[in-house]
Amino acid sequence: MHVTTRTRPEITARPTHAGARRRRWAFVPIAAATLAFAAACTASGASPAASTNSMSAPAATGAVVATATTGLGETLVDGNGHTVYRFANDTGSTSTCNGECANDWPPVAAPDNMPATAPGVTAQLGSTTRDDGSKQLTVAGHPVYTFEGDTAPGQTNGNGVTLNGGRWSAVAPTGSKVSAASSSARSGY
Repeated sequence: MHVTTRTRPEITARPTHAGARRRRWAFVPIAAATLAFAAACTASGASPAASTNSMSAPAATGAVVATATTGLGETLVDGNGHTVYRFANDTGSTSTCNGECANDWPPVAAPDNMPATAPGVTAQLGSTTRDDGSKQLTVAGHPVYTFEGDTAPGQTNGNGVTLNGGRWSAVAPTGSKVSAASSSARSGY
């Protein structure tokens, strides 16, 4: 008896562009949903820069600071929506937070074209030169910083913290320290 063995023809995968087309078009619904969400957020007639949503950053208009409602009330935030703080050890417009301190409390950079004011901010804006030669924003004459412990817009984890030899306070739109009953003195983070 003779048995023939048939070999299967080798199947080679042909490149298909259908999968690539599906991947390319997958972003369209996401982009459409994002645009619809953005339109719904501004449909009330409020301008994005005047928004007080604690989880949204100021509009990308080049604003160095803006106001936002946080758990502490109305506070200043930087262009990324992170709470702005002042350091009790700073004297006048001179920053005393350098080196490792500036890693924990990054200085808010002053823009080249410094505005005198910002929407909702009643304090005078200015700048000071740091020890490293960079320009830092000042609010009501005080250098301002963000806090590395605030990992999302609107967080106020640095308020009332005593770290790097002094107390840190969130900044109100007037340039003064935010005073909130819920804020208690803490050491470290």
